[in-house]
Amino acid sequence: RFIRIPDTKELSLVLLEDVIADNVELLCPTSHITGVGYFRITRDADVSIQEDEAADLLETIEQAIIERRRRSAIRLEISDTADAFQRNWLIDWLELHEEDVYDITPLLDATCLHQLTSMDPLANLKLPDWPPQQPIDLLDSEDLWQTIREKDVLLFHPYESFESVVKLIQAAADDPGVIAIKQTLYRTSSDSPIVKALEKATQNGKEVTVLVELKARFDEAQNVNWAKQLEDAGCHVIYGIANLKTHAKALLIVRREETRIRRYIHLATGNYNDKTAKLYSDIGLFTCDNSIALDVTAFFNLLTGTSETVGWRELTIAPTDMKQKFLDLIDREIQTSSADKPGLIMAKTNSLQDPVICRALFRASQAGVKVMLNIRGICCLRPGIKGVSDNIEVCSIVDRYLEHARIFYFRNGGHEEVYLSSADWMRRNLDRRLELLFPIKDGRLKKRLIDILTTYFMDNTQSEILTSDGSYTPKRQKKGKIIRAQESFYNVICEVVKNNEQTSLRFRPMKSKP
Repeated sequence: RFIRIPDTKELSLVLLEDVIADNVELLCPTSHITGVGYFRITRDADVSIQEDEAADLLETIEQAIIERRRRSAIRLEISDTADAFQRNWLIDWLELHEEDVYDITPLLDATCLHQLTSMDPLANLKLPDWPPQQPIDLLDSEDLWQTIREKDVLLFHPYESFESVVKLIQAAADDPGVIAIKQTLYRTSSDSPIVKALEKATQNGKEVTVLVELKARFDEAQNVNWAKQLEDAGCHVIYGIANLKTHAKALLIVRREETRIRRYIHLATGNYNDKTAKLYSDIGLFTCDNSIALDVTAFFNLLTGTSETVGWRELTIAPTDMKQKFLDLIDREIQTSSADKPGLIMAKTNSLQDPVICRALFRASQAGVKVMLNIRGICCLRPGIKGVSDNIEVCSIVDRYLEHARIFYFRNGGHEEVYLSSADWMRRNLDRRLELLFPIKDGRLKKRLIDILTTYFMDNTQSEILTSDGSYTPKRQKKGKIIRAQESFYNVICEVVKNNEQTSLRFRPMKSKP
């Protein structure tokens, strides 16, 4: 969109559309030009798919992608340079109403501004890099399999590298002991190393099962291509579950070892996408915990249709049980709360919209439970209403990375419980999607997650506080310590990594070659 004008001392740019507008008579030599304006059309992307009637879901999705291009217009953005005739003609032609029209003075589609960040004179204005660090739980790990066998591993992206997840799948593809790999893919990158590793695993004789969610909005075309490519490579591909989106993030690796078959598990709040893992703040877990492993195995059996719903040991599944699980946890917090030891609920999600959850949190507030919510986006609960939500506070943090993790904490009378999930507190997640909620059982990791939640609520730089009238006010510290949660997370991890490197250099023993 930006064209650089050569032979100038300063950085001089011109927009491509301005070049076209200034020379439009060359494009229309036989026409009389009366005016020039810019416009942009947004079409309805919500294509309804009758899955029960679809003979071939893959073919149905492909057809829906094509039809989306011809869907009705729902919005018109138009520049202030357009005259009344152009504006009215477009409104009539697109069959829109005046309230569907947005007058734009600056750029249409400002995503083109990303182009500026790569230009030399402006590069020094970019934020300093925060290169992902090696995960704290994997420092000094020489064998990923052994480390996961010995302890649960927490991954805090993008501060800690997502590369360990990619490396585990790549290692599984090559490892002669690995029998099977099963994984859900909701959104992944356009050149995914994970997909390549899964293809290689199939070529190496592993049993590979992948659920590719074709209904992931705006990623349908890419996911159709991935599904076809994985099928061609020999993977067993599932296109999703009828009438539900599979939004859960799960990986199961079955490995034959000396004395037994062992299952290695990865569960997460975010997608298996190596690109967005550098931009989204998410949390993942590596574990060999037998109870969780058995549940994840049952979950994949459910996805592949080899078994019906079972009694879960550790996992909670939406849409069948998760909402009730949250309600039970909230009600338990009410029961264990007392005047001298009040209950505490801390939750971090992208959105809070489910009315049943909102009412349960109101009940908790009225019972004296302190409710602290970090809701980045939509929040349909109003805090601070006398007699209703006095004990509820809501903050939203928008910073360098997109806050995407879902963390839930319940004090439980001192027997603290922490959960991670792929689901937000929204009706669509709890009632119409296949989601996972899983507990953090390791006390060390539980403490780290509680510290992470606490830091979010201490942020006084990027945090906005939701008031009882539905508006947000900045939370700013006039005196005392300035806390920016994302910066704090990164600095702490860098410090741990640095100290570990110094210790390793000082005490690393010399070994003879075998």
